[in-house]
Amino acid sequence: MHIGGVDEAGRGPVIGPMVMAIASIRKEDEFKLQAMGVKDSKLLSEKKRNEILIVLKEVCRTAFIKVWPDEIDEAVKSSSDNLNWLEARKAAQLIDRIPCNEVILDCPSTNLVSYKDYIKNQVKNKKVKIKVEHKADLNHLIVGAASIVAKVARDEEIEKIKKEIGKDFGSGYPSDPKTQAFIEKYWNNKKYSVHMRKSWDTWQKHHNQKAQTSLGAF
Repeated sequence: MHIGGVDEAGRGPVIGPMVMAIASIRKEDEFKLQAMGVKDSKLLSEKKRNEILIVLKEVCRTAFIKVWPDEIDEAVKSSSDNLNWLEARKAAQLIDRIPCNEVILDCPSTNLVSYKDYIKNQVKNKKVKIKVEHKADLNHLIVGAASIVAKVARDEEIEKIKKEIGKDFGSGYPSDPKTQAFIEKYWNNKKYSVHMRKSWDTWQKHHNQKAQTSLGAF
């Protein structure tokens, strides 16, 4: 029997992708995750996450999907879609990619039942047992493993973007002063703004200020 966990990294940042990841392991080998120090990625240092991931890949099957800012914006701005459903669809794709008997997902929605039903309708493998929980990355080692896969992939992508554009914008989170300063300076620069989520308030406030200034000219 194979058990899987699904989690995300980068749901909240204004810069860069959200990464959805799955990790799968034989049920009888799950104890190995505790032995290697697996836990929610937010409780681990960057160095420790990278160290664990190397060993993790030896006992788990893993996969991840990068969800880019334009796709996130499209879902957030849609009247019939939202970020939760987008995350659920990506989770379903991962579940179909790495077959498991049972999958546990960290749920972003307040409505556990509707989120679970949505994923069950999306997956091709109707036999898989799906569990959705809040704080699943804290309560289940295999979801913690998925969170590590997602976080490392997200961090690597952020470093790639910084190298590509030649700018250090910090973590990409709205609370980061370095990220705020970068958005304020480059929000309308096409080279840089392609990596920004334009549905986020952090970006919107600069766009709206520009629109108000333009209207003031009349």
